Amino acid sequence: MIVTGKLSPGTWMIEAELAERIGVSRTPIRGALQWLEREGFLMSVNSGSKNRVQVAPMTKEDARELYSIIGHIEGLAARLTAQLPSEQRGKVIRELRKMNEGLDALVRAHRPEPNRIFDLDSGFHRTIVDASGGPRLTGLHRTTQLQAERYWRLYASAIVDELGQSVREHDVIIDAIERGDPDRAEIGSQRNWANGVERLAGVIDTLGERGSW
Repeated sequence: MIVTGKLSPGTWMIEAELAERIGVSRTPIRGALQWLEREGFLMSVNSGSKNRVQVAPMTKEDARELYSIIGHIEGLAARLTAQLPSEQRGKVIRELRKMNEGLDALVRAHRPEPNRIFDLDSGFHRTIVDASGGPRLTGLHRTTQLQAERYWRLYASAIVDELGQSVREHDVIIDAIERGDPDRAEIGSQRNWANGVERLAGVIDTLGERGSW
């Protein structure tokens, strides 16, 4: 509900209301809230005599930190993937190219299909991580990607206008992995996320931050 915006940024998390809404007791709700706070989806706010928990706001500062973290995680994954044997790399390259060609087709057709774009783009990044990442790397990536998805779903309609640039950045990553160039693959992946947050920041400037009042 947090990721899809059904619980919007700044929403106060009240155990009894959530328990009734989801249809469970307050005990698993309490455990879930504690986990979500540790993972950064929620934040604790001192409200007089006790702390209250709310859905974390979506701000440029948070986006820059989050995208930088994901960029480094995926940069490591891209480096490792570029070091795979050529036969394994070939399979990964075919998958990456197919997804990026799908994105490019949407750009050329001027078809703003946010859900389709999200599926292809997230699949592209996940494929790189899954190709070489162990359980720690893939676990970190899964959690941070979910947090980035919040930004995508809220600001998607404006972000899709910059999709062509992201497609070109993906081409650089694909080429580096295909050539077995780990340095260029890592830098390309980090740059894709660094440029992505700049594009996002421009959208946030226009549409405003959420939950930071």
